[in-house]
Amino acid sequence: MNEPHIAHEEATIASFRRDPAFAAEYLNAVIEDGSQEEIMTALRRVAEAFGMKQIAVSAKVNPKTLYRTLSSKGNPELRTFRGILDHMRLAVTPKHARHGHL
Repeated sequence: MNEPHIAHEEATIASFRRDPAFAAEYLNAVIEDGSQEEIMTALRRVAEAFGMKQIAVSAKVNPKTLYRTLSSKGNPELRTFRGILDHMRLAVTPKHARHGHL
């Protein structure tokens, strides 16, 4: 049988689009334990799931610049990073609060 094939990256992005809470948990886990390269890759995946063009407009950067910024070797300016997080409606929470400790 010739079953449709979808690349892992595309499947991951599609799963984030379907389940924003899963995308947020994924980002939290990567931010907590990942390297800068892994964090940038995670942000790019989530940005692609929720509209790279809209995020670029919100962050006030050119979409090509945003793609480059969110590459594994990217190094965004704080203004760009904040624009990305604001558009995705993401916020950093204290580690102890996420694990149920006060």
